[in-house]
Amino acid sequence: MNAAQIVEAVLFASDAPLTPDEIARADEVLDEDLVEQILRQLQAEYDDAQRAFQVVEVAEGYQILTRPEFAPYLERFDNVPRPSRLSGPALETLAIMAYRQPIGRAEVEYIRGVGSSGVIRSLQDRQLVDVVGRAEGLGRPLLYGTTQKFLEHFGFRSLEDLPRPEELPVVLRERIPLGTEDEEEAEVESPALELPLHENGEAEAVDAEVREETETVAAEVEVEVADAAVEFADEDGDGGGEVEADVAVEDEFADADADADVDAEVEADVDVKAAGAAPPEEPDDPAPAPAS
Repeated sequence: MNAAQIVEAVLFASDAPLTPDEIARADEVLDEDLVEQILRQLQAEYDDAQRAFQVVEVAEGYQILTRPEFAPYLERFDNVPRPSRLSGPALETLAIMAYRQPIGRAEVEYIRGVGSSGVIRSLQDRQLVDVVGRAEGLGRPLLYGTTQKFLEHFGFRSLEDLPRPEELPVVLRERIPLGTEDEEEAEVESPALELPLHENGEAEAVDAEVREETETVAAEVEVEVADAAVEFADEDGDGGGEVEADVAVEDEFADADADADVDAEVEADVDVKAAGAAPPEEPDDPAPAPAS
């Protein structure tokens, strides 16, 4: 049994990438330099024979994998392992962590603008990110970074295979520490309007035309507002007159009712006094005394 067969057997049986140092542990005759030489030899043999698999350098190690062009045939079988798909928020959070690691949850949420606790926990369950340390700030929050599983999932040899920072949006390319922005720097000034320059160089004429149109629109708006104010004032005045008239009619009826009540009370008092002033009537003949 030669050294090439040992290396090939170890790679074939492993379900994760192995470094040359790890492969060399399989036998005493192997060392790191010899393993690297055998790996290059196996890669050339598989390519020359047009085998359906190849030796791939991934996640800082080596692994025997099927070639990508055979993926449609393998997808028809349920017993063939498939990489799990990530959601949009998970990919967004993972990209931030990959370029900003080590990074804390607060900074991830600051960049995304939403809470990310659940997404980070899901990425930890998939073994794509893990805690790599603690920050020096208040409370010493946890810091997260990508794992070897992250490199395996995306087929990267190392983090250097990530797209270059200059090809990324500013939010990932430049790192701004939290809470250090000056208020004056945070204020965003509105850019000045750049007017197109005509072929004959009449930029001033275009500027004057724009100002004239703006003033015309402003004057029309002022006229409409003034008309609306006048109509509202007229409606308000008519309504006030009606209310005052109704109040006056109610007061008149209230006065009439009060006068009627007073007259009734006076008549009642007069009747009572008249009844009380009349002397009792005496009989003409005294009643006869009863017989003894």
